Amino acid sequence: MSILASTTIAMLLADSRLPAGAHVSSGALEAALRDGLDPAATGDYLSGRMATIVPVEAGTAVVARHLARHGGDLDRLHREWAARTPSRAQREVTLALGDGLRRLADQLWPSSIPAPPPGAARRPRPIVLGLIAAAAGLDAEDLVRLVAYDDAQTVAAALLKLEPGDPREATALVLAACAHLEPRVAELAALTDPARIPCAGAPLIDGWAEAQSQLPRRLFRA
Repeated sequence: MSILASTTIAMLLADSRLPAGAHVSSGALEAALRDGLDPAATGDYLSGRMATIVPVEAGTAVVARHLARHGGDLDRLHREWAARTPSRAQREVTLALGDGLRRLADQLWPSSIPAPPPGAARRPRPIVLGLIAAAAGLDAEDLVRLVAYDDAQTVAAALLKLEPGDPREATALVLAACAHLEPRVAELAALTDPARIPCAGAPLIDGWAEAQSQLPRRLFRA
């Protein structure tokens, strides 16, 4: 693949039509709505994710990018991510999304994400995304914003399927959520040590993720 600007790579990876399987996730919104979350509170839900889950994912991706460029222990990074992601359901879907993103990388950036040997740990989406960022030349701040946008867009797109409404309002929710994280972009983009990745918890969202994995009839896997 020819050399592209970091912004172009970010736009490609942020495209909801990217064939990497992200459409299977609602960010646990489906279970949250079934549990009584008011659809009008989705903006608050997104803000909560931006304060907790997204910094963990963005920090993990940034550190993976750094380790790919400068060398380091990806297995340790994986353990640090897992320790900050206590919900088994969330870990499982993030691993599945990592698999989908790795298959895409096999086509666009061959050899950037080697397939794990049989029995070895699969890589979660933020680590795969960080390795792609290193291979494709995506800079660290664009990577943080990509993680934030992708998370917000995932929830907003699910909202339109679960509670059909004005897509312009859903788009406004995405922009507001990304603005919520913007003051932390530089801080997260500077991370290099797995131990320094944020570790804010989201027990209510974790509970909804676990409940989502047990729903007998559902639109989304997670």
